[in-house]
Amino acid sequence: MAFTDKIYVKNHRQLAAQLETSLPKGAFAGATLDLLFTGDELAGLDAATRDRVLDFAEDFLDCDCQSNPYCGCPEEKFIGYVLELRAEGLGPQAIVDVMTDEYMVYAYTGDVRSFLDDAVRQLEAVETLAAVEDRTEMAERARRARRELTG
Repeated sequence: MAFTDKIYVKNHRQLAAQLETSLPKGAFAGATLDLLFTGDELAGLDAATRDRVLDFAEDFLDCDCQSNPYCGCPEEKFIGYVLELRAEGLGPQAIVDVMTDEYMVYAYTGDVRSFLDDAVRQLEAVETLAAVEDRTEMAERARRARRELTG
């Protein structure tokens, strides 16, 4: 299961009631992306909620791909966002708190921890393979990225 499949809409039942429509729990579920991408029904949300939902759509659904929002760019941007938060020194719980405050989405702390651990392991593998292939620049980039994630 992809990490972005474990990102959930906070208070999705309340939002669904405000929008008078069905809303999946998953932030990157097809129906959620449709709702955010078209934005047709968002007027039914209170101002504070609408602002955060629109911020999410603006920050993660904005790309020029023909198949947007199903192109993978929203998920890729969100993963980059989580990695940036970690590079700023935030731990898994703090990352969850920030994503909830900024976008009204959340994940379980253990899922964030597992995702970050997997990212570090993948960077270690890239670093090792790049060194074996004598790709010094790539190995150094992977090493720097890994250090940013591990503190």
